[in-house]
Amino acid sequence: MSLLRYTIVVLGIAALTFALAWTIALRRADAPTRWAAAFGGALAVVNTLVAHALVQCSDRRSTNAFLGAVLGGMVGRMVLLLAAVVAGIVTLGLPRLPLAFSLLFYFVLFLVMELTILHRRTTTPQVPSGAGGTGR
Repeated sequence: MSLLRYTIVVLGIAALTFALAWTIALRRADAPTRWAAAFGGALAVVNTLVAHALVQCSDRRSTNAFLGAVLGGMVGRMVLLLAAVVAGIVTLGLPRLPLAFSLLFYFVLFLVMELTILHRRTTTPQVPSGAGGTGR
């Protein structure tokens, strides 16, 4: 899946789920709680888009380059996420629980989605050239 298409899907899912969370709970919450939930969701969106971009850039390269980009990128993204969460709590004064819950919810949701996409891409059956597929 291209980065543009993945971005559209991720942003669509984030918008729909955030709208659902708004109607269920966030509408009645105070402003800092809403900002914390939005901040956590935004961090997860950026994280998954960067992860997908790293996979796209390292695709069709050597196994070492692929693992270096994916694993090195994972360590770098985790450090940046931790720094952003600390900055959100300390600098912006965002409540911890809504920020952590939102970040973890979206992180797990997008991780499952990304793993499903990668699994489908690597296990797609290859039809040999010249094989009709009509069963005759």
